[in-house]
Amino acid sequence: MRRKADRLLKEWRDKADRKPLLVKGVRQCGKTYLLRTYAQTLFESVVYVNLENDQSARADFSGGLDPYSIVRAIEARTGQRIVPGKTLLFIDEVQACEEALTSLKYFCEDAPEYYVAAAGSLLGVAINHQSYSFPVGKTDLIEMAPLDFEEFLWAMGYERLADEIRSSFESMDPLAPSLHDKALGLYRQYLVVGGMPEAVQTYAEVQSVIDVAEKHRIILDGYSADTNKYADERLSSKTRACFDSIPQQLAKENRKFQYKVVRAGGNASLFGDALDWLVLSGTVVRCSLVGQIESPLEAFVNPSSFKIYQADTGLLVSKAGAQRADVLAGIGGTFMGALTENYVAQQLSAIGYPLHYWTRDNRAEIDFVVERQGCVSAIEVKAGENTRSRSLSSLKKSHPGVRLIRLSTKPFGMNDGLRSIPLYAAFCL
Repeated sequence: MRRKADRLLKEWRDKADRKPLLVKGVRQCGKTYLLRTYAQTLFESVVYVNLENDQSARADFSGGLDPYSIVRAIEARTGQRIVPGKTLLFIDEVQACEEALTSLKYFCEDAPEYYVAAAGSLLGVAINHQSYSFPVGKTDLIEMAPLDFEEFLWAMGYERLADEIRSSFESMDPLAPSLHDKALGLYRQYLVVGGMPEAVQTYAEVQSVIDVAEKHRIILDGYSADTNKYADERLSSKTRACFDSIPQQLAKENRKFQYKVVRAGGNASLFGDALDWLVLSGTVVRCSLVGQIESPLEAFVNPSSFKIYQADTGLLVSKAGAQRADVLAGIGGTFMGALTENYVAQQLSAIGYPLHYWTRDNRAEIDFVVERQGCVSAIEVKAGENTRSRSLSSLKKSHPGVRLIRLSTKPFGMNDGLRSIPLYAAFCL
């Protein structure tokens, strides 16, 4: 399965000032596949160590943090040679062993000749855990996400269509009507399937949303198991309660996250830490309110107002119990609007944008405001072709330097400074 992170892995291998690599991302998004399968084409050999399910592997790091002693211990236990400059030592689920995470610092400082990569589903949580000594400044980082829509098209065999979408985005000329309709149909399939590699592979092979739903159930069960295993007892039940509330949070007309939806009387003091755990684990994505639409956006963030999106649309559809036939047909009322917003959040996050939104006096709202190299874009999201809204129109006069973008099911086009971009092209942003 082709992933954009493949290129990043090759760039890391070829860096002159390479450090140990950390591959971070939500569980089941393809980290292990990247480092076990694709790395086989980049290195003469790969030595794989899993610290979550192999206690003897954790013992390799218990004798001290000297990298040469660690390498000898792994070689003795696995019977495999780790050759400097030729072998990739892949340490999976590194968050399960604090010593292994800390050892990356010493591989960087004392044994840079070794290719060492580590991955973990809950690295964000581990990094922020007080008991962990994280190797600050001593690692390179790849952040992985579920497949974006372009990667989904590749997996489904539509690479040429993905190229056509990119070409139309550059020129702002509409796709041919038949291609536009085909892309919209595949976009709606993506809403249901999502970007989790196992779900995408299943759908590509059998074209059954029922089989995909079973994959989603297994992944969601794994997330619940993670809260029990890696969140302390005080947090685990609250974390699950926050996670379970996401479909209800997004189904509201006002999608701002409200703790009272989690539990009557809920507030930030009660659930704030649990929600932070979900964000750090990559299971959900936070979209923060900004008071002003100008650079730098982070200077205007209101930390008490935010939306929470699920990291994957397919998991959201399954968790909400939505009618998949309705989503495939493009109908579904308020939930379809919420799902469409979640899709855009997923695409923007995969690109690497921090997510923000803006509202004024409850009369105008911009769904997403993003910034790249000082250029600010205001993005309005519409689930269908009805694109009437005064929010972007009012911004045109008050914020003349802001790029205005509307995502909908309409074709590419430009009208009085407003870019109309089909939802299926969100990955181009």
